[in-house]
Amino acid sequence: MKKLLLLCCLLLSFAATAQKSQKSKDKEKEKEERKQRYMIPQKDKDCAYISNVTKNTGEDSEANGTATRLAYRPYEELLTEINALRKMNNWADTTYQRRFNSLPAGGNLVVIMYRRGAQNADPSLLSITAKNKAGEEVYNKTPAAGTGRFWNRDLYKSERIIPFVKTETPQPLTVIITDSKLQQNFEYVVDPQG
Repeated sequence: MKKLLLLCCLLLSFAATAQKSQKSKDKEKEKEERKQRYMIPQKDKDCAYISNVTKNTGEDSEANGTATRLAYRPYEELLTEINALRKMNNWADTTYQRRFNSLPAGGNLVVIMYRRGAQNADPSLLSITAKNKAGEEVYNKTPAAGTGRFWNRDLYKSERIIPFVKTETPQPLTVIITDSKLQQNFEYVVDPQG
């Protein structure tokens, strides 16, 4: 009888310990999810038009091989660039017209991803969507396939320049980059007015 009572007490203590450890794991997971987002979107240090909502560009992300960066180049900046190149390189009018006609009206998005392994740095694994303040989807794009180039340590870098949408009235757009392999979302706010 004593052995049976002792066995029951032992089983109950194991069950209680397992329940506590499960609760602590759930709390850690919830804390980790909260840690992945900024309370207020942070301005990107390299691009004045971008605010980063998710914490995905730090040293931890690079060490884990999950860093994703976004940059935006407005139409005016691209036009200034080709005008400067025209003067510097003495382009013929046909070269200038070809470049001028290829400028996207909404500017360019530059998506840079750092991943472990060249096959993981495939831009076609990303899905890029943009929504306006009303929550309507105004842009949806999957970049062309490719592999990354060796960057440093064991990271591979892949960069794509994608034409962006021009809205009727300039307004901030929420851009969400979904990585199907990592099953993560990277969220940014693009403000064309800077």
